[in-house]
Formats: sequence, structure tokens, C-alpha cells
Amino acid sequence: MGNALSGYQHEIGAHGYVAVIASVGASLRSLTYEGRDLVVPFEADEVRPAYRGVTLVPWPNRVVDGRYRFSGIDQQLPLTEPDRGHALHGLAAWLDFEPVHRESARVVLAATIEAQAGYPHRLAIEVEFRIDEAGLHTLVTATNTGPDAAPFGTGPHPYLVAGEGSVDDWTLELPAEVVLEVTPDRLIPTVEASVADARDGDSFDYRMPRRIASTEIDHAFTGLAFDAEGLVHARLTDADGRGVGMAWGADCPWVQIHTADGSGRTGLAVEPMTCPPDAFNSGTDLVVLEPGAAASAGWTIFAI
Repeated sequence: MGNALSGYQHEIGAHGYVAVIASVGASLRSLTYEGRDLVVPFEADEVRPAYRGVTLVPWPNRVVDGRYRFSGIDQQLPLTEPDRGHALHGLAAWLDFEPVHRESARVVLAATIEAQAGYPHRLAIEVEFRIDEAGLHTLVTATNTGPDAAPFGTGPHPYLVAGEGSVDDWTLELPAEVVLEVTPDRLIPTVEASVADARDGDSFDYRMPRRIASTEIDHAFTGLAFDAEGLVHARLTDADGRGVGMAWGADCPWVQIHTADGSGRTGLAVEPMTCPPDAFNSGTDLVVLEPGAAASAGWTIFAI
């Protein structure tokens, strides 16, 4: 499909699922199952709003103040979240990814993050989107093609849709025991807390399914409960029990949940992450890629 503002459009489908991936940012532009939306879509000729569906590399979430120290050298990233003064969601959001493999139910896109001010490392990124009867699978692989070790993290940014209505009407199940608290103004990470003991009482405890209602969430969670197959499942359902879910493995021990309060609460961002916010500073679960080394992480979106 032709080159629109969001890039070339790659449509794949099977088993009732149809996904359209826009090449700019390797972005999941739409995903439907038997005609119903599973994510909040955007138009091909629309400048992608609110990082909707983008692939987050080489870090997810925020680097506080855009500053960090790695291998003894202080770095300053561009501040791409100017209202809070942080570097947000990596460096690939506006890269145009090229297809390296295409078939009816699978596409693989690739781009290079070149060494630059604030991130003097070169990474080759491949993002595979694949549909089977279990849903839409995404696998991100980063290979360090530069001469020095590089810090790395990744994650997706879909806004899930359970059905009619808004986030307030839907029920969330998230088997997470720990929430990373943040400052209210700039969302700077502070301390990890039990979901039952967090500052807002039990409002972050979704280990048993319950309605989100008016709760505002923009937090990272960990202490995830993985099943016998090594997967954790988050589920978002409407009053009739239909909806959408995500599953991922131990390569993503964190997940960011965001109720999209600044954009109408039309979808719930569920973002499995290899590391928490500001991992370039904390070092928590940060992947360090040695020259020539690669790391991968994946997740699946499925209909309920």
C-alpha cells in the first residue's frame, strides 16, 4: 500500500485478525478481529498521535531530564517530552522502517538507529509482526553494530479497546504485585510499592478483575505472575465479557499502564517493557548490548 504520512502501509491478516502496520516507527496503525477494533487506530495520512502503536527503542518510557551516565560518560538526549522535560520513548518513533520480508500473515521491518548526540551507539532493529490463531505476535530484535557497548530497552505502545464506551466502562485484569510510584507533576519514578499499599490505596490492584472507573493510571508495574508456560496475561473486557488481551514472557518483567487521560480515555495503553522508566539512570533490568550482541523481546495481542 502506498506511501502516506505515516509511511508505507503493510496489511497482514489471518484467522479473523487484520493488522495494518505503518512503516514510520514500525507502528501498529490498526488491529481488528472479525471487524471489531482491538486497538485505537489512526488514519494513514494522520501524523501518529500520542505514540499510538509505535515501537519503543532503544528505551521505553522516560529518561528523566534526558540525562544519564553510561560507561563513565555523561550523555544528554533531546527532550522529546518538553512539558515534563524528559526524553520519551526512544529514538525510532519517526524512523521509516523498510520491509525485509512480506507474506500474507507476516511482515518484518528493519531500520538502523545511527550513533548520535546523546546516544553514541548504532543499533540494527528488526520488528516482526505475525498473525496466527493466537493473535498478533510482535518480536523486536536489536543488534549492536557499533564498536562499543550500548544500553537498550524496548516495548510497544498500543492503546487497547475492549468495546463500546471508554476506559471508565471496562474491566482490567493485571496480575502485578508491585507498582512503581511517580511524582504527580513530572512522573519521575520514586519507590516501588505493593499495589495494595500504594499511595492511592487499592486503586492499582487489578490482580482480581475490576472496573477501572475514574482511576487515573500512568504507572509501571512489576512483580508479574507468569503462568506455567512462562507468560503473563493482561485482559481488558467490557460488560459482556468481550474484549482484548496481551500476553508476554519474562523478557518483559515490567508493564506500563496508562488510562490516556489527556486524549479522551478512548483506549488503555498496555506496554510490556524490558525495563522500567528511567532505566538508563537506575540500571534496573537494563540490557547492555556488547558489540555484535543481540537482544529480543516479544508480545501478543489477542481477542477475548
